[in-house]
Amino acid sequence: MRSLAAGLALGFLADQLLGDPRRGHPVAGFGRLAARLEGWTYGDSRTRGVLHVGVLVGSAAGLGVGLGRTVRNRPGGGLLVTAAATWTVLGGRSLQREAGTVAGQLGRDDLAAARIQLRNLVGRDPSQLDAAGIARACVESVAENTSDAVVAPLFWGAVAGVPGLLAYRAVNTLDAMVGHRSPRYLRFGWAAARLDDVANWLPARICALLTLAVAPLVGGSAAAGWRAWRRDAARHPSPNAGVVEASFAGVLGIRLGGTNVYEGVAENRGTLGGSRPVAASDIAPAARLSLLVGVAAALAAAVAARR
Repeated sequence: MRSLAAGLALGFLADQLLGDPRRGHPVAGFGRLAARLEGWTYGDSRTRGVLHVGVLVGSAAGLGVGLGRTVRNRPGGGLLVTAAATWTVLGGRSLQREAGTVAGQLGRDDLAAARIQLRNLVGRDPSQLDAAGIARACVESVAENTSDAVVAPLFWGAVAGVPGLLAYRAVNTLDAMVGHRSPRYLRFGWAAARLDDVANWLPARICALLTLAVAPLVGGSAAAGWRAWRRDAARHPSPNAGVVEASFAGVLGIRLGGTNVYEGVAENRGTLGGSRPVAASDIAPAARLSLLVGVAAALAAAVAARR
């Protein structure tokens, strides 16, 4: 258990120092494998989607179990494997870097570059967004991905070790690939979307609680974050993203949510937080809040894993 705790902490530190590798990222490799398998498993049915998700998530968890057995009797092997797996599945540093780049582009009034950069963070169409819309999309992505790419992997790592880390990342990746409500994936992607909702339900609420806990460190209000969470989270169509985005909005004193366009379809995401629209200057505080939540989550995961 000590090697698990130390490995989670070391993996988090590696992510913050190194970020994601530019080439050969294992998660990207998993995505390519999933896309290839889809050519065999795809069908306009939930049953086919369950099969697709079951094979891929089961394989990821099995790989984690196999790695654990391989290094069981090697001194320091468990620590190194856990650290490497944690680094692989976390995305906090890259999230902060992308947000900083968007903030810089908005600061230079380079909307064209900011719209292009934003595609690395969001699934919505940014082509018609103004500066305020880009800033809002960026902060919303920072909030949601603080949970999905930092808190949730650490939670599942603490609960189930390397198999939990890899299985969670497989679930989250598949949701991003096939879990959206397009005509092709409405039925086939149902299993991926629902499993992702389940896997993120508790981590999202832990993320929101940690957001409130570290709020004073960014000059924010924990009380306002709590009020926004309780009042506004249910307005969001996602049972998890709404919780995190509302808490971020309340702590930072800004208004998130509204109408987004996905593949030409407008979707109302409710109004979360206060009355002040997001500005480019709010991106940096949101990124700092994300980092602090990540640090708190890493410490909590390490403590939990030692028990």
